[in-house]
Amino acid sequence: MSKPFESLATSKQQRIINAALKEFTDKGFEQASTNQIVKDAGIGKGMLFYYFNSKKDLYLYLIKYCLDITEHKYFSLIDANERDLFERLKKIALVKSEFLKKYPDAMNFISTIVLNGFEEMDDELQARMEAMKGIGYEKMYGNLDESLFREDIDAKKAYHLIRWTFAGYEEELKNRLRDQDMRSIDFEPYFAQFFDYLDVMRTCFYK
Repeated sequence: MSKPFESLATSKQQRIINAALKEFTDKGFEQASTNQIVKDAGIGKGMLFYYFNSKKDLYLYLIKYCLDITEHKYFSLIDANERDLFERLKKIALVKSEFLKKYPDAMNFISTIVLNGFEEMDDELQARMEAMKGIGYEKMYGNLDESLFREDIDAKKAYHLIRWTFAGYEEELKNRLRDQDMRSIDFEPYFAQFFDYLDVMRTCFYK
């Protein structure tokens, strides 16, 4: 973060960030207009480029910002001490629901990066994104109680089946929501459906 931007009041920083997140999400990097960003943020264009050297620098900053809040406002709230897989997945879903409500613009933006990528990310940022995926996987599937599974089921293979099932479910949701604005989506039915699937899988795999 540039020192001039860092010195701004938090409310003004957030106004600029939210305006930029919305514009880049709606139009993509190439088509996004810095004129629209400064208009929505209520600042002069010269000030935007005083805080950030270029449109690309602003975009890269937003990626880092979204990774930071994902780590500190989402991953950090997941209870990894819950060793029942299906209970943990339910709790993760509830944390994600609150995160979506609180940071819809950030979730919209980071979803476009996950779906479409951004070729101009440097190796360090690419590595950080990959590391975050690893953290997310560990939060979901690390340190689980395998004794909860039926004795006639190989727990390791069950984990793979469950993971593949929900990876497919997540991919289906991404395709269904690809062109929608996440700020206008009611996610409650999706979470209710997810909980139903968890209950079915619990019945199939647990004692």
